[in-house]
Amino acid sequence: MFLVMGITGKVGGATARHLLDQGQQVRALVRDRGTAESWANHGVELVDGDWNDAAAIERALDGVDGAFVMLPAVWAPSPDFKEARGVIASYVEALTKAAPPRVIALSSMGANRTSGLGMITALSLLEQGFRDLASPVAFVRAGGFFENFLYGLHVAQGGTLPVYYNPTSRKSTMVATDDIGAEVATLLTGPAWFGHRVVELGSMVSADEIAAQLGEVMQRDVKAFAVPRVGWPAAFEQSGIPKGQTGPAEAMFEAINAGWMDLGVEGTEHVAGTTSPRDVFAAAHKAATA
Repeated sequence: MFLVMGITGKVGGATARHLLDQGQQVRALVRDRGTAESWANHGVELVDGDWNDAAAIERALDGVDGAFVMLPAVWAPSPDFKEARGVIASYVEALTKAAPPRVIALSSMGANRTSGLGMITALSLLEQGFRDLASPVAFVRAGGFFENFLYGLHVAQGGTLPVYYNPTSRKSTMVATDDIGAEVATLLTGPAWFGHRVVELGSMVSADEIAAQLGEVMQRDVKAFAVPRVGWPAAFEQSGIPKGQTGPAEAMFEAINAGWMDLGVEGTEHVAGTTSPRDVFAAAHKAATA
């Protein structure tokens, strides 16, 4: 039995699918059983609880062979990242008491640093918070998700894909969420280890390459366009981040553009993704037009 946090999201869902495909038993902590009903129909055991409820997390950990944990995405975090700190504290309390045989934590490229990361700061705090756990821990430092570019299927009809990557030709680490799920499932069910591991997950891809592969799926020429830095706050506000709270998102992309999230941090393992941006776009396009 394996605990999968965030099962109703892309990464948690991908992890659960890969485990179920292996014939493994899966348990999930959920706040709303209605949103996870389809997983229950696939045999997933649902435990009622919340990210911030250490007692519920401990119940969900009871008797598991391993656990996959992650932080909920918060695009407008408090200045002190209290949202992440609260979840991390709950995890640490539960994981200390339950001490599962292995823990896989979703992190991010750049989480080895402690400043200048914007939103990625939450994952740096996660890694720091888990350092003293007795259980073997693997931090999966994933690149940016290809799925984050799916807006291109709607906005790139005119041949332009607006991005925050500048220059658009510069490569940074990116990966498909299905590949994250596959790697997490492998780590959960593979050979045991001791201590901590850090796995960099993804391949170096540029925004220009993303746009070109999007164009192949849309059957039109698509070029990446770097949104001018001065226009970032308004663009983030348009995407739903409250006015005056876009700083963490801006800082994250500044860090990416500065090369802080590239592959090759000393002492890490590396796993390349096998799913291309084209694969992600094609699957989404097929689903939308079915």
